[in-house]
Amino acid sequence: MKPAIDFQHVTKKFSFQSHKTFKEFLPALIKGEQTTNSFTALDDISFSINRGETIGIIGPNGSGKSTILKLIAKVMSPTSGKITIHGKVSPLIELGAGMHPELSGLENIYLNGSILGLSQKEVDHNLKDIIEFSELSSFIHQPVKRYSSGMYMRLAFSIAVHVNPEILLVDEILAVGDREFQTKCLHRMKSFVTDRQVTLLIVSHDLNIIKTFCQKTLYFRLSKLVNFGQSKIICQQYLNDQHL
Repeated sequence: MKPAIDFQHVTKKFSFQSHKTFKEFLPALIKGEQTTNSFTALDDISFSINRGETIGIIGPNGSGKSTILKLIAKVMSPTSGKITIHGKVSPLIELGAGMHPELSGLENIYLNGSILGLSQKEVDHNLKDIIEFSELSSFIHQPVKRYSSGMYMRLAFSIAVHVNPEILLVDEILAVGDREFQTKCLHRMKSFVTDRQVTLLIVSHDLNIIKTFCQKTLYFRLSKLVNFGQSKIICQQYLNDQHL
């Protein structure tokens, strides 16, 4: 069986200008000086994830966790290496990233549904369930610019889980909102894995969620993959490293 996600020697570098203004940039350009610097977000990363696995991703801020999800979602491309994805990806990467603040919650359901690959007919079919799951029926006709971050999360999650994903990416979205809705989200994701063999990746600083919900965990530090294995063991290694 082919893996759902396969990274082979993947490196991702970001370039940024070392000269902030055109006045600074022009002399350097004429002299042929280097005008950009680069930052390595991921350095020679290799791993494979099978269909139906629930994988946690942990590490300090800036270690490359979110970059992994963006590469899987094809929001960005690797600088080098090969990434192979088998399955329809539904990303919950940046809270409300696909939301238009001036549009209502209802209009954003259709907008985000379209971005995630749903036809209008499919959104029509799922609309009632999306609104009910989000628990936002009283606010669904209000512009989302008036929503709290927790309301954003509810709507974004509700849309994403009705796309019928084969691979679901979740980046810290469970850190926002009330505990009751977080539990509801976790139950829905668990049913995806058990009932439909959905592959699930969760980036979180909450090690309790990672240990109890994820079979395996990827641990990143300083752009490198430190370890990949059983969640309880990897989380303990991460905690030990924090105290070094």
